[in-house]
Amino acid sequence: MARLTKAQREWRPGMKKKRRSIRVMFASTVLTLEAFVFLFATMSIAGLHGDELGKPLVWGVGLSLAAVSILTCAVLRKPFGYWIGWALQLVLIVAGFLDYYMFVIGALFAVAWWYAVTKGRQMDEENRAREAAQEAWDAEHGETA
Repeated sequence: MARLTKAQREWRPGMKKKRRSIRVMFASTVLTLEAFVFLFATMSIAGLHGDELGKPLVWGVGLSLAAVSILTCAVLRKPFGYWIGWALQLVLIVAGFLDYYMFVIGALFAVAWWYAVTKGRQMDEENRAREAAQEAWDAEHGETA
């Protein structure tokens, strides 16, 4: 017999499925794409400045930033996860001092991050309001489902 997850063990007939946060999904998408940008930027910076900075250092920092970007997706349910995300945006922009294209790429990702966080929050609030209105209507008219 397969082992059940916590959600499966706690499920009861008639329970409503918990809605996933759109803000977390949007922000996770940006951070995942940003991990690829960190990887490609690492290749570029290692090729341009690997001799002066040391290739092991460039690769170590670049791969660490890519890993932090992916791991931050796991803590986006906490407020500090978004602060880590903003710090990663800043690091991406500051990388422009090593490869000037990163100024543009970093700024574009910062805008994408801002949009994901603000629009995702707005959509989550709209969904909560819609669910509350639906529950009020169901309570008033009797649930038909």
